[in-house]
Amino acid sequence: MVRADAQRNIGALLEAATEVFATAGVDAPVRAVAARAGVGVGTVYRHYPKRSDLVAAVFRHQVDACAEAAPVLAAQYGPGEALERWLGRFVDFLATKRGLAAALHSSDPAFDALPAYFETRFVPALTQLLDAAVAAGEVRDDVPALDLLNAVAHLCLPADGVGPDHARRMTTVLARGLRA
Repeated sequence: MVRADAQRNIGALLEAATEVFATAGVDAPVRAVAARAGVGVGTVYRHYPKRSDLVAAVFRHQVDACAEAAPVLAAQYGPGEALERWLGRFVDFLATKRGLAAALHSSDPAFDALPAYFETRFVPALTQLLDAAVAAGEVRDDVPALDLLNAVAHLCLPADGVGPDHARRMTTVLARGLRA
């Protein structure tokens, strides 16, 4: 069992790392994460012995938050709007992943399980939203969740000459193209 102060440190580290990685990428200095979290560098390494352990923990934490937003949005909005809002949240998740592709394709074993983790968390979350929207007659029924996730991920790839809102605009176009 993790002590309460250690749990607070872990939470602070994950939030700090999220902020630092969003602005400086996953190769940002560990001391920047420690400073943002208000802890010493030793605390970072005590919980995450390797940088890759911290990066993987941040990604899992963010994947969980994005996936867990699906039922919340489904409870707050109609099926079509909940789907579109969740896709926007997924875009926001992807947009802050500077260095994710390089990390996932590195030889570091800390990242080996991440693609499967992403899929096991995101596919059910999106499937729930898609199924509800299909049942309500709001979207077509021939687009599997994994295909939609991959399409949105490709829309979020960096491109020359487009602004930061490009992926969100294109995802909105895609989501509205799903309408029945």
